[in-house]
Amino acid sequence: MTDTGLPDLTTGTLLERMEIEITQASSERTVGRMPVAGNTQPYGLLHGGASAVLAESLGSIASAHHAGAERIAVGIDLNITHHRAAREGYVTGVATPLSLGRSVAAYEIVISDESGQRIASARLTCQLRDRPPGS
Repeated sequence: MTDTGLPDLTTGTLLERMEIEITQASSERTVGRMPVAGNTQPYGLLHGGASAVLAESLGSIASAHHAGAERIAVGIDLNITHHRAAREGYVTGVATPLSLGRSVAAYEIVISDESGQRIASARLTCQLRDRPPGS
């Protein structure tokens, strides 16, 4: 458990494998960054699936903060539009709430390159559920 009462949401996960670093996490704003290197498709461009992983991860972490320690957040819908390519450096994603309810939370996630250019826009909806016993 972390100081928020939530379990560690990154260690041993896909975030760790893709070198995603969470720099801020709350229900109102969750921020993370990811290197382009190692997360590319064969042409050397940031893989669209990597952007989707970053977006879903940030929205899910924000939703988990909204849900609290007694509940879990699971993604039920993700859509993402890719606006431009990234070839190097880091991309940063920022998740902000669109709607925070008792059973559903929805977030907009904006992914930008190091110059501030928007790379992708995403929307994630998470269902909020009671934490299963033993988890």
